[in-house]
Amino acid sequence: MSGLNRRDFLRASALAVGTIVVSSGLQGCLSSSSSDDAARELSFNHGVASGDPLADRVIIWTRVTPLDGRSADISVGWEIATDAAFTDLVHSGTATTGAARDYTLKVDAQNLLPGTTYYYRFKAADVISPVGRMKTLPAGSIDQVRFAVMSCSNYPAGYFHVYAAAAAESELDAVIHLGDYIYEYGNGGYATEDAAALGRLLPDNNAGEILTLTDYRRRYALYRTDTDLQSLHAAAPFIAVWDDHEVANDTWRDGAENHNEGEGDFTARKLAALQAYFEWMPVRPASANDEETIYRRFDFGDLVSLHMLDTRIIGRDEQLDYANYIGASGFDATAFAADVSDSNRTLLGQTQLNWLQTQLATSTAIWQVLGQQILMGRMLLPAEMLTALQSPGSGDLTTMLTELVTIKLRRQAGDPTLTSEEIARIETVIPYNLDAWDGYAYEREVLLGTARGLNQNLIVLAGDTHNAWANNLATLSGDAVGVEFATASVSSPGLEEYLGLSDAEVPGAEQAITTLVDGLEYLNANQRGYLVVTFTTNDAVADWRFVDTVKSSTWNLDTSRAKSLRTLPGAANRVLVPTLS
Repeated sequence: MSGLNRRDFLRASALAVGTIVVSSGLQGCLSSSSSDDAARELSFNHGVASGDPLADRVIIWTRVTPLDGRSADISVGWEIATDAAFTDLVHSGTATTGAARDYTLKVDAQNLLPGTTYYYRFKAADVISPVGRMKTLPAGSIDQVRFAVMSCSNYPAGYFHVYAAAAAESELDAVIHLGDYIYEYGNGGYATEDAAALGRLLPDNNAGEILTLTDYRRRYALYRTDTDLQSLHAAAPFIAVWDDHEVANDTWRDGAENHNEGEGDFTARKLAALQAYFEWMPVRPASANDEETIYRRFDFGDLVSLHMLDTRIIGRDEQLDYANYIGASGFDATAFAADVSDSNRTLLGQTQLNWLQTQLATSTAIWQVLGQQILMGRMLLPAEMLTALQSPGSGDLTTMLTELVTIKLRRQAGDPTLTSEEIARIETVIPYNLDAWDGYAYEREVLLGTARGLNQNLIVLAGDTHNAWANNLATLSGDAVGVEFATASVSSPGLEEYLGLSDAEVPGAEQAITTLVDGLEYLNANQRGYLVVTFTTNDAVADWRFVDTVKSSTWNLDTSRAKSLRTLPGAANRVLVPTLS
């Protein structure tokens, strides 16, 4: 099998490119122009969305559902206005969509004003869609940029209350979705045990693991019927990137952990998944002269340059596996260290890495922000914990954590009575998650060294883990480079399930892990939520918000465990500090 080369990407994005209709201004009244369409039964079951805003343009999206069983193309009209009543129209037009693109339509609305809020809607067969609100990127000198950041929304695992909470946020410039927008598993798979009780079982025609284009389309269609997700899409433009579950668990360039024998050719599956992604997401597909990339940059005036990365599909080498280093004589630390630090081992791929280095070198914004999927901070834990973590719930982990934390605190206090064996227990460390940047250590060091050498203020946004984290980022030589803010999941379970932690055990585990992992400043191990990041010229502030449950239809924000941290610009300040009171 081959990776996603230029030809493959062209095939994957060709349909999406075809669905993009350029709207340059007023072209006529909002109408479905065909009299045949007017007699059809149609609906907008999946709401509206906007995405990939630039200073002068935004993508708007919808999907029309034919209710009459006919497969003929459908004419869809759109309007864009400066007011919610649509009295001041600036764009209108009509285009067709059909089964070839799963009845989705994307319009690239151009010639807009920077930093301006617009409203949009669609019409087909005299049926008018819900109204969406979007905002173009600001230009010039600006005072503030505000993102809502989220990832890992698993429909059977729980309700999407996190989306509803984010939709109620004020003054959002964009929603940053860092991937796992859908999950590929079927009923009975990962995190589906409560689905029946919650009324969130996968439907009969999409109940298995998704493998084909039809499967992926149906899974997106299911997710987009969720009213909380629809409300967030209607409230603000998305800037999104895929992670692994948009294809299959632990995807890499030529395969995935969850692509097995009997499931067909992986490249065919991947291309089907990416085609459905481009159809259903408000992402501006690659341009005519650069169709092989989803990594891209968004400039919010002179304040923030947001670099969205692909750490999954374009360049990632296969993940390392600890099982390959454990033999009769124990763990082969020498071989593992050589492999994990191999300079030929890549996560981004050389082309994307070169692109990112160029973007960091040419941007003059105060904040350089990486919107990407996986933890970049060094999550190095005592090696003896590996066995315990591989057998969660065994009962040994709590005792071991207590012992290790005690030794670590004694070491920090300069206790002269510590034995060499005790010191070795806390200083013999290995990465917790080889699917994260820890499994690609050389390339991480290159990237951190680049940011340090350019004297840029680096903020890394991450998802993937289902938990909230905050890390200080430094080079191996100890030079501070920036900070990492990682969002909790929308609904997927986190460490509390993986480690078998009770509610009473969670605070102790959080404290222990933050003590044992150098550079880790914050962890919430058991709550679902999202992250609001606010950038000004003076600081970047991360506010973690959590919902009290995703297992009940009634919910509230849990303000008791809300957390806020900030970092300041400048070479002497690139670490996390408490927020101002």
